Amino acid sequence: MIDVRHDPTDLIESSVELSVVIPMFNEEEALPALVERLRPVLDGTGEVYEVVAVDDGSSDRTAEHLVDLRATWPQLRVVRLRRNSGHQAALTAGLHLARGRYAASLDADLQDPPEKIPEMLALARSQHLDIVYGVRVNRSTDTGFKRRTAGAYYWLVRRLIGTHVPSQAGDFRLLSRNALDALKTLPDQPQVYRLLVPWLGFPSGEVTYHRDQRVAGHTKYPLRKMILLAVDSIIGFSVAPLRLATWLGVLAFFVCLGMLLYTLAVYASGDTTPGWASLIITVLFIGAVQLICLGVLGEYIGRIYTAVQKRPTYYVAEDTDTDHASSRGIAWPGPRRGEGSPRNFLDSQGIL
Repeated sequence: MIDVRHDPTDLIESSVELSVVIPMFNEEEALPALVERLRPVLDGTGEVYEVVAVDDGSSDRTAEHLVDLRATWPQLRVVRLRRNSGHQAALTAGLHLARGRYAASLDADLQDPPEKIPEMLALARSQHLDIVYGVRVNRSTDTGFKRRTAGAYYWLVRRLIGTHVPSQAGDFRLLSRNALDALKTLPDQPQVYRLLVPWLGFPSGEVTYHRDQRVAGHTKYPLRKMILLAVDSIIGFSVAPLRLATWLGVLAFFVCLGMLLYTLAVYASGDTTPGWASLIITVLFIGAVQLICLGVLGEYIGRIYTAVQKRPTYYVAEDTDTDHASSRGIAWPGPRRGEGSPRNFLDSQGIL
């Protein structure tokens, strides 16, 4: 007689239908409003769910408040990263640790309405979709500068990368388990999910919504991070900058050829007055083209260097559900054995 023993964590994982992943960085002010709106929505679905709140090395009391909320909200799962690793890295950690058949990603500022999650889930089931994007059809609550820069970003990436990238779709989306497993196999660093997810090519749909104002706190995406996101998006998914460097080199060659012909013509006519201005302009132009080309090459080489190092983008310090996660091998890189147990986590936060 064959004794077939089942891992109890298999039953736990298979019973979770929906995971909601929420990266957080210094969001203690937004937490009460988030819970007030999100929990009734998820309870109303009638599904077995979990909320994976990823604290991205917050310097305020975000992690402590999350642990306090677990006392009255057992579906809340708290994952704390060892340091601030960035929004996309925190999102990666949450998606890798999510156990549900479907996983929705949501920001804590409530600019993306959690009330749309049941609609996303229903659409995915009815049309057998692996991806459902939340598409913003109204951004009137954003500043004019934010709307213009966001519009320029999506226009640029769609021109360089392809029209398969949904316009005005950020990180508010629903993914099936098939899509999640596919994402986990990709080694991309850094990971830009608004471009990486469409690249998979899974069956997808859209749910439109009006973007709201931030419920509390301040934006975590200032101009500097927006520029870095654009650079990561273009260089990570397109070789257009390399081609631009090539065309700049060709342009510089023809400019130099024109200056050479002009110099020979002046010499043949006997007018040998030194052309200081044209010489300086030519030198500066060639120097600028060379620096641009070197900068573009440096960006690509830097990403190759990062990929070769194979350093993980995040490290999990504590996970209130690490016993199940680590036993399945999906919490890599995670805490040492026993380090992330719920009791140790509560003790580390001064709760016990």
